[in-house]
Amino acid sequence: MNDIAAENLHLWRGDVHVLRGLSFNLTGGECLQVTGVNGSGKTTLLRALCGLMPLEQGRICWRGADITADPSAYHADLAYLGHDNGLKGDLTALENLRFGIGLRRRVTAAACDAALAQVGLSQQHGLRLRQLSAGQRRRVALARLPLMDAALWILDEPSSNLDASGQTVMVDLLVRHLDSGGAAVIATHQATGVPVARLRALTLQ
Repeated sequence: MNDIAAENLHLWRGDVHVLRGLSFNLTGGECLQVTGVNGSGKTTLLRALCGLMPLEQGRICWRGADITADPSAYHADLAYLGHDNGLKGDLTALENLRFGIGLRRRVTAAACDAALAQVGLSQQHGLRLRQLSAGQRRRVALARLPLMDAALWILDEPSSNLDASGQTVMVDLLVRHLDSGGAAVIATHQATGVPVARLRALTLQ
C-alpha cells in the first residue's frame, strides 16, 4: 500500500521550534491538505517529508519503512513540486519535459506531447519557457507529475499562478493520481477541489 506516516515530528528552524510533535497517517487514494498561516511550517514539513531536512525527533515512514533506511528507493517513488517550477527558460515546453523526466527514466516525445495536451498546452509545446505566461509555466511543471510515475506526490502551492481552467487541470491530475492508488500531500491556502471522501486536513499553528 502507498501509505505515508509521520510520527512525533520535531524540527527547529534556527531558534524557532517549527514542528512540535506532529503526527499523521495517510493511505493510498487519499490527499492530505496542509494549511496554516505564513511561517507556520508548511514548506518545512514538505521538505522534511521529502527527506531534505533532518528531524530532531520522530520519523517518517513510507510503506512501513523509515525513509532514511533506503533514500534512493523512497525518492524513486516521490514527485515533488515546490514554489519554483524547476524549468529552463531557454528550453521549449517539450524539451523541459524530456530533459526533466529523462533524468529519472526514459520518456518518449509522444508521451511528453500527450502530457502537455492534458494540461492544455498542445499548441505551446514548441515555445521556449520564457515566452510563456507564469500560469502556462506552472502547467508545464504540472505536466511532469504523471510522467514521473511516482506513487507519492508532495506539492507546495500547486495552483500558484493558475487561472480557473488551470485549477481544473490541476484537480483533474490530482484526482486521477488518487484514483490510481497514489497518495498526495499538498500545502495550500485554498481548497484543493479533491472530493471530501478522499481528503484529510492538517492545520499548522
